[in-house]
Amino acid sequence: MNKILIPIDFSENAEHALAAAKIIADKEATKLLVLHAYQPYIADVNITPGNVLPGIDGSDFLSMSSELEVEYQKRLERYVDDVIAEGYQAEAIWAIGSVQSTVSEAIEAHNPNLVIIGRTGTGGFLDKLIGSSATSIGLNSNCPVLVIPPQSTPKKFQKVVYATQFEYDETDILREVYVLMNHLGANLTLLKIKSGSQPNIQADHQYIDEIKSNFAIAEDAIVFREARHVLDGIEDYCDEVGADLLIMSARERSFIEEFLINPSVTRKLIIDTHVPLLVFHLK
Repeated sequence: MNKILIPIDFSENAEHALAAAKIIADKEATKLLVLHAYQPYIADVNITPGNVLPGIDGSDFLSMSSELEVEYQKRLERYVDDVIAEGYQAEAIWAIGSVQSTVSEAIEAHNPNLVIIGRTGTGGFLDKLIGSSATSIGLNSNCPVLVIPPQSTPKKFQKVVYATQFEYDETDILREVYVLMNHLGANLTLLKIKSGSQPNIQADHQYIDEIKSNFAIAEDAIVFREARHVLDGIEDYCDEVGADLLIMSARERSFIEEFLINPSVTRKLIIDTHVPLLVFHLK
């Protein structure tokens, strides 16, 4: 893995995202791209009579805005300096704009192998993005995205669950997953949750046979469980086995399938999961 992009907002969970990056990174081969998206303060001039907010465009306000920007730049530099002091390769990326746009631009410019997002639970990084940046980055990026929930403080990734429907060819993704598992020294379990709310169109055995023909996987590494809701079944199994990483794949969906027939479990997990979630993307 050559590059990992970590957007940070200087919250506690930004530290969790950096911790996850350090677990996955190879100190000799991986550069950590630490990005902060700075959004300048824009006053709402409608809050005072006459649409005038005292101080706007005045020297005091402009000075305060400039000082705040410089302070955030220094904080970003300190983050990167600390990472480098630990022996990692790292680079600061200072960007101005929304998180969604700056992350998308950074992905296009730097072509990272992975994006790691720290998710907070109360009005922070992900909450600002629900329905837009978080789900867009997690579901539609050109590279895998790892979402770190606020309940998680990553120390290792060794018990890994890959949740699948066995409905689509995921061989290419599994090839990447097994490379990562070998790097981490992790054990991988393939999990399917059977639920009346989840369509079951293709016969499971055709994809299981294909997986077995491509990878050395033990019978007990493929697990079937039943649950009323797929999301609950996945999280219950992860809790049962003490999983420290959950992997799923996302694919493009039609409007009808997405909103009427089969709402995305991956989308719900990005927002709700208490287990770190790594999302790969079906081509």
